[in-house]
Amino acid sequence: MVDIARRDVLTMAGAVGVGAAIPVSPALAEAPGKDPPQAPAANAARSYQFFNLDEAAFIEAFVDHLIPADDLTPSGTELGISIYIDRQLAGAWGKGARMYQLGPWAAGTPQQGYQLPLAPADLYRCAIRAVEAHCASAHGGSFDRLQPALRQQVVQALSEGRLPLQEIPAGASFDKTFFDMAYANVMEGLFADPIYGGNKDKRGWKLVGFPGVMAAHAENIERFRGKPYPVEPLGIADLS
Repeated sequence: MVDIARRDVLTMAGAVGVGAAIPVSPALAEAPGKDPPQAPAANAARSYQFFNLDEAAFIEAFVDHLIPADDLTPSGTELGISIYIDRQLAGAWGKGARMYQLGPWAAGTPQQGYQLPLAPADLYRCAIRAVEAHCASAHGGSFDRLQPALRQQVVQALSEGRLPLQEIPAGASFDKTFFDMAYANVMEGLFADPIYGGNKDKRGWKLVGFPGVMAAHAENIERFRGKPYPVEPLGIADLS
């Protein structure tokens, strides 16, 4: 059993690779041309476009559980990860702008990818509602008010598909869909370009030594191959 409450999430993310995590995200892939990203204002944190107050409390507790504040980075919320997710859910990706949503909805297999008749924003809303109902019934409080050990139990159950999510079709293909999507979105918020709202102060990039926009460093690839490359990361906004 993987203790996903620890910073092992970085190891899991590393298996995919920082560079891969940034451009292949469906959320990021659909952002250009539909919902032009805006550089987050310094005081924009906690100003949500999609999440209501209860949902915001859940998502902040969720991202802070996966990315706790420690000697490596601030918490997930302080890094802007909840803002990143909120912006994506409020935009074209969250509305399923490029998803087929007309049915019929035959049972799919895990190999066929996302198969739910729900846009990502709808999946988030339904799943958060179900998780909160479980927390109230089983633990007598909302997710954000649970002690860390109980919160870990809930997150662990989500990651293993053991927590029933009403309103979401059950089945082997769907049991982990919400956690897998939310986890991927957290990783995107940690490592994507700061212009999308997360990775505040490029702390995710600094954590793993990623220099940022690679075109600006192309001439040094051969020179520093296999060596540390201690430069200040550059983002899209730095080149505009």
